[in-house]
Amino acid sequence: MIKPTLVVLAAGLGSRFGGLKQTIGFGPHGETLLDYSVFDAIRAGFGRVVFVIRREFADAFRRDIASRFEPHIAVTCVFQERESLPLGPDGAPLVEAEVVAARLKPWGTGQATLAARPAVTEPFGVINADDFYGRESFEKLGSFLSQPNLDQSTVRTCLVAFTLRKTLSDHGRVARGVCQTTDDQLLLSVVEKTRLWPVGDGAENRPETGPVESFTGNEPVSLNTWGFAPSIFAELDRLFGEFLITQGRDPDAEFFLPFAVDQLIQEEREQCRVIRSDAAWFGVTYREDADRVRASLARLHLAGEYPAQLWP
Repeated sequence: MIKPTLVVLAAGLGSRFGGLKQTIGFGPHGETLLDYSVFDAIRAGFGRVVFVIRREFADAFRRDIASRFEPHIAVTCVFQERESLPLGPDGAPLVEAEVVAARLKPWGTGQATLAARPAVTEPFGVINADDFYGRESFEKLGSFLSQPNLDQSTVRTCLVAFTLRKTLSDHGRVARGVCQTTDDQLLLSVVEKTRLWPVGDGAENRPETGPVESFTGNEPVSLNTWGFAPSIFAELDRLFGEFLITQGRDPDAEFFLPFAVDQLIQEEREQCRVIRSDAAWFGVTYREDADRVRASLARLHLAGEYPAQLWP
């Protein structure tokens, strides 16, 4: 049986946190959140991990992070770069070179996922590098991806979804993909809400312009915990090209992976199974979140969910 691959989106600069949070230790022995994701993925049967990173911190990432995984799982690093763009039908660039050069960051999580294409030929999961998803989430993701002949299945995509109220920060706004599902847990839509604030047990999305939206807090949300058959790459490539034509000259526009999946659902080209996870989730969006994350990880070690040291 082919083991699935885990694609880790680790190219973010962590600007709101104030540093390269992917290399900061939060566990009792200096473990990063990536350490826990890779450890849980190995337990769930994943056979390889592909890190999508920025070229400028490649040496530090390989030395400080990737090197400790290599005795336990196959590791590959690929680069997300502003210049890695599809060409138009005539072979010409879809965005002028000067526009690309003036852009301050890559093109979002959809492009980051596409960056893994040369390294992935089997079913694969996609996660963020700077989130903690918990053992159960990887078990459910791995189980979906290990189905025989997934590429020929009616439902080739899955989303491990979390409960909105459990994914907010007390220290500022967050972005989450809010999901709507059918009765049999197929994804109807996922809409990125980029200015979510906690309000009581629920949340409010407060856009810079337009009305405030209220949420109960029970809504399933995407934290970029996706599972795909490799056929998704051709679809993402097509949608990324369309995005560049319509939005490529906007320096702040991003090709979000949830937007791409949502568009494929609306086009009836993909169906996506939503798998709810009760696992503890936490992330570090702001520096003030760090103490809570450290305390939560310490409790999980004490409870026996993780060994005293992940990589003895």
